[in-house]
Amino acid sequence: MLYYIFELLQDSGIPGVRLMNYITFRSGASFVIALFIALVFGRKIIDRLRSMQIGEIVRDLGIQGENSKKGTPTMGGIIIILSILVPCILIGDLTNVYMLLMIISTIWLGILGFLDDYLKLKRHNKDGMKGKFKIIGQLGLGLIVGLTMWFSPDIVVRENVEALSVTTTETVITYQPEDVKSPQTTIPFVKNNNFDYQWLTSWMGEFGPTAGWIVFVLITILVVMAVSNGANLTDGVDGLCAGCSAIIGVALLIMAYLGGNIIYASYLNILYIPDSAELVVFMAAFIGALIGFLWYNANPAQVFMGDTGSLTIGGIIAVFAILTRKELLTPILCGIFLVENLSVMMQVSYFKYTKRRGEARRIFKCTPLHHHFQKSGADCLDAIIRRPFAPVPEQKLVVRFWIVAILLAAITFVTLKIR
Repeated sequence: MLYYIFELLQDSGIPGVRLMNYITFRSGASFVIALFIALVFGRKIIDRLRSMQIGEIVRDLGIQGENSKKGTPTMGGIIIILSILVPCILIGDLTNVYMLLMIISTIWLGILGFLDDYLKLKRHNKDGMKGKFKIIGQLGLGLIVGLTMWFSPDIVVRENVEALSVTTTETVITYQPEDVKSPQTTIPFVKNNNFDYQWLTSWMGEFGPTAGWIVFVLITILVVMAVSNGANLTDGVDGLCAGCSAIIGVALLIMAYLGGNIIYASYLNILYIPDSAELVVFMAAFIGALIGFLWYNANPAQVFMGDTGSLTIGGIIAVFAILTRKELLTPILCGIFLVENLSVMMQVSYFKYTKRRGEARRIFKCTPLHHHFQKSGADCLDAIIRRPFAPVPEQKLVVRFWIVAILLAAITFVTLKIR
């Protein structure tokens, strides 16, 4: 709203009205507004949730101190969602297709997570929405994003190419003169850091380009589901999901800023994506909302985000990575989410396999993986991996995961320079 008011006042001569033309200013303002909303109104929302007796239902996992969290207000993801949406609506360009897709994704998954939390509270147990309905919701969002990127004329890229300098022997990065509609993305360890999904379907002749886009849409759905569920599983310890997601958000913000500027994009040798710089405004709000939420979610937590927050956070990260053509970097950047997902899949599969053989055994002491470090090895004799034997204190565990998230973010950037 303010963005359009300032736009109308461009020629009024009023000092400062042209600041809205700068992505850096609007991003900074977006961060501050989101942080302010989370800190100030977050307290009021927490009090309201407590008065409505919307408390966390804790499943007994045999983890020390877990029962003390019972009754802590949940559905705090509402704080995150409001803190993101308000600054984006106020100072974001709502005619920008990238901003619209991010807002739709936030609302879509926010509703999905809210329904899941509501059913848990209604039934007074941890069994909320059936898994198939979550998958359908995530699949639907993936289809919306993938098909919009396929058919929208506003979503294009400009390919980067390497060339030898005329005056020196150094390699310089140049860009094609025209924007193209292409399912290209960024991938590490290869020349130009580009990968075109149509390469996979080139053998199909005239149907190759269409089939390439179909592959891109399928990858979009897979990434949305994987990252969203990964964030959901990571949300099991005070401040863990919010902190790791904020670190991932900072990395994505930098990539979006560089990729939205044709001069800076050449530094990382990545695709230039016209008009995508508006995404920086959204991600700044996302980071501000998470930091503000951490004020209340850090150990001992005064509020939990619930599926309202975790599903939304994971979906936002996934869609943002897809829109900036960085979805193939998520296995590294979102490595913690990936490992949390894999730990559950491995645990369940191995347990079912050994149970059929007459000896029900586990790989980890407990899953998702962060719970493995919270349990004593002496209490889990059926686990293959019992180290560390002593439980890791929750605060130390969270900080260590944050450090790993920072390392993974740094590695993600480094991989783009290794070819």
